[in-house]
Amino acid sequence: MIRFFAIISACFASTADAACRQALALGLDVSGSVDATEYRLQLDGLATALESEAVQQVLFAQSAAPVDIAVYEWSGPTYQRLVLDWQTLLTPDDLAAATTVLRSTNRVTADLTTAIGSAMIFGFDLLDQRQNCWKRTLDISGDGEANTGPRPQDIPDSRTPAGVVVNGLVIATSAGSHDRRQAEIKELSSYFAARVIRGPDAFVEAALGFTDYAAAMERKLLRELTSLALSDATPPDQ
Repeated sequence: MIRFFAIISACFASTADAACRQALALGLDVSGSVDATEYRLQLDGLATALESEAVQQVLFAQSAAPVDIAVYEWSGPTYQRLVLDWQTLLTPDDLAAATTVLRSTNRVTADLTTAIGSAMIFGFDLLDQRQNCWKRTLDISGDGEANTGPRPQDIPDSRTPAGVVVNGLVIATSAGSHDRRQAEIKELSSYFAARVIRGPDAFVEAALGFTDYAAAMERKLLRELTSLALSDATPPDQ
């Protein structure tokens, strides 16, 4: 009888460990190149993307295995601020609570420099808190290359938590002609592809200016939030 209860307890523990379908940590660039208007477009754009009908369909496709998200902002090597701590998106009310936080967050003074490597390390530490999730993804949004702190390409694979995928969302500046922005986004996308993203099926999404951020974020979320069939999904090895 004792052995029977031990087996039952282990089964319940396994089910609890598998309760998170995906952990998604999103890092938003608030360095000196991002002005007050662009800051607002990022926070509100992320909220708008999460609230889109298409994204909500994916988010709530499996109530038995919800998605967890966390949002932080970053700039220099010593500036990373957690905007939204881990939130389990089980219901529309959970999503509304998360987007309310995003829309009500105000900017504070941050470093002017761009430390993508430090932003990645902060995101890795966040995802280490969600080791029981079947899939773990780090998003780094940015409008420029790293110019301080550890270079993203110098962060060893051993520093990346097992199974974590790093995707990028690059943003062209709103100034200049369409052709100029296209050239800028092509160069920045190549930089992120070569030095920032990592892991199986990692990709770079692009926004042609901060006014395109919400639409680009929605496209990226729809690619990332893969709906796994519960009967086919298994939690990662611990």
